[in-house]
Amino acid sequence: MLASTGGINMENIQKIVGNIVALGCLAVSQVVNSAPEKEALEPMLGIPPARESQVTMQNYREYPMSRWAFRNAGAPLRTVVIPREGKIVELLGPTKPELGQFLVGDLNGEQAPLDSVFADNYTDGMVVVQADELLYENYFNGFSAHAQHIWFSMSKSLASAAFGILVAEGKVNLQDSPAKYIPELKGSGFERVTIQQVLDHATSLDFHETYTDLDSDFARYYAPALNLGWMPGAADVQPQNAEIYGVHDFLGRFIKPDLQRVPGDNFDYNSSNADVLGWLISRISGQPFQDYIQQHIWSKLGAEHDGFIAVDRAYMPAVTGGMNSTTRDAARFGMMIRDRGSFNGQQVLPASWVDATLDVTDKLRNNMAVNPKYQEESWTAYHNMWWLLDTDAGEYCAVGIHGQVIYINLKADTVMVWFSSQPGASSAKNKNFRVKLNAARALAGSLVK
Repeated sequence: MLASTGGINMENIQKIVGNIVALGCLAVSQVVNSAPEKEALEPMLGIPPARESQVTMQNYREYPMSRWAFRNAGAPLRTVVIPREGKIVELLGPTKPELGQFLVGDLNGEQAPLDSVFADNYTDGMVVVQADELLYENYFNGFSAHAQHIWFSMSKSLASAAFGILVAEGKVNLQDSPAKYIPELKGSGFERVTIQQVLDHATSLDFHETYTDLDSDFARYYAPALNLGWMPGAADVQPQNAEIYGVHDFLGRFIKPDLQRVPGDNFDYNSSNADVLGWLISRISGQPFQDYIQQHIWSKLGAEHDGFIAVDRAYMPAVTGGMNSTTRDAARFGMMIRDRGSFNGQQVLPASWVDATLDVTDKLRNNMAVNPKYQEESWTAYHNMWWLLDTDAGEYCAVGIHGQVIYINLKADTVMVWFSSQPGASSAKNKNFRVKLNAARALAGSLVK
């Protein structure tokens, strides 16, 4: 047996059924999460906090503990800093605070103010930007404009943005196998796929993320290696005692192809694809992922604050879901994407790479349409690690579990960001997620000039 949790056997693991925290970077779970009623318990109440209100690595994704943990992710998680740089690009405003009273549909299908709908569905903070103008922002439950929040799988879209620089420089070919650049992936499930299929989650891997099978590769190796999920003893394991220590070990040594499926013929959201993308960025550029992001993106956004990213057990960035920032700084990133890679008078990303996100094939649309998880949702496709809504309107999103969204609408020249601590991780079939996305789309429609 490969050591993964520092000597904890499966019998002991079974005793903690219901307590294992699944990997915190999936945009969509295989389980439909129904949100419980809000509880009165306040996390981290008192100095020192009362035992029943103590946030831990084990409970940090459980509501209401998540309400504190998601805005203080550096406490339960190990992190590295992505420093800001240069003059701050001010977002003056909010100039239209009355947008908080804009009427949108609530969970009961009735009209209610935007403020109320977001507040009632576990939102921590929200900003709305049109052109370069901050129209509206609001913060809930003690969150603020200067507090950072974990992005979870919005981080995938950041990695994709950075990867486009290497593509434009001719340093990588999207039709190559990742194993061409990372020999450690030879023999793994990633050898037979193209990098474009990695970007589109169309890799047909024999690896499935599950919240219920405690004997799965996911629970025993991936989540502990990534260090975003809790298992007893996992944080104490030493590299000399574990073949699967960090995430890169898992990618190269454990993930195999699903021989019953052909790469490219399905959309099968799998967080390990983004881990491969981050590995490619570091291997091709010769820089640590966090340094590449800082140099090529974060330093050029006029950010108000440093960003930071959670790291895996080997202290390598959790590319798939570890980024943290303030709402306004996330909005600056969204504004740069909205404006075809341009921000504050400089071209941060190649415009052609940003444009490619909206170049969606019929095959990509069909892959989304036939996936039963999303047949009740508004998504029309997934491409280059972005979720597509309406390509004609240029309407698409970066999405992370528990309700993290960067929403872009080119027709309305608008970017919206909202961070949440909603109890249900999944976005699919999640009423708290869906009502906020629908409200944002309605507001954007009203802002079209």
